[in-house]
Amino acid sequence: MSETKEGVLYVVATPIGNLEDLSARAGRVLSEVDAIAAEDTRHTQRLLRHLGVERPLISLHEHNEAARVDQLRRRLLDGEQLALVSDAGTPLISDPGFVLVRELRRSGCRVVPIPGPCALVAALSAAGLPTDRFTFEGFLPPKSGARRKRLEAGASREETRVFYESPHRIRDLLDDLASVVGDRQVVLARELTKTFETLLEGSANELLAIMDADPDQARGEFVVMLAGAPVKEASADDAEGEALLRAMLAEEVAVKSAAAIAVRLLGGRRKHWYQMALSIRSEG
Repeated sequence: MSETKEGVLYVVATPIGNLEDLSARAGRVLSEVDAIAAEDTRHTQRLLRHLGVERPLISLHEHNEAARVDQLRRRLLDGEQLALVSDAGTPLISDPGFVLVRELRRSGCRVVPIPGPCALVAALSAAGLPTDRFTFEGFLPPKSGARRKRLEAGASREETRVFYESPHRIRDLLDDLASVVGDRQVVLARELTKTFETLLEGSANELLAIMDADPDQARGEFVVMLAGAPVKEASADDAEGEALLRAMLAEEVAVKSAAAIAVRLLGGRRKHWYQMALSIRSEG
């Protein structure tokens, strides 16, 4: 730890299951800070006992986070060094901390990330789904109507979509996925880094059948990964439109005008042709 008296908030990632995943840097920071803001102080106390560390703990969870900001800001301005941890994984990723970090940064306080375990990243790394683009949506609404609305809103997205889900709602989520996306591939990561870590894949209905045959597969915390919608192949109109746009742009027709002409001749949406024209123009 630096000997500077500057106040610092360290955002520390902690294990999601296997305690060996705590980095040496994270362990050192937790042993040296003046105090630790923890989502559940009892949970964090167990981690500190494992490390052989005793540090003052401050409760910080979704119900008291806003009220803690001034207290922690004052301590940082006094030159203290603090750590923020959640129960497991990286703080702020579907865990408390966003309000605190936002307000401290607005106040000019220094915030330093100590990277490490994150269920989202761990699951994607082993799922075998495309990761060049993905959308993380955290926990979906608990009620089916609102949950289906969210699923339907993104059903045509081509990137992998990732959700967190609890054991008492995993079957309901799979039911809704079966209704909304049919046989599209789903990968479930369960109990990551723990003794009963499991990755299952199949359609939502196939995964429900696995849980019917083995109820233990519905236990634990889940990362649910949904394959993206099939990529739409370029249509004949797209090929014709691209050739038309290239010819017009070669004659120095403005991008906006070229898109308008493509709409008149080929139909379709102006935005589609405009974006294609921009892409062509950027090539050269």
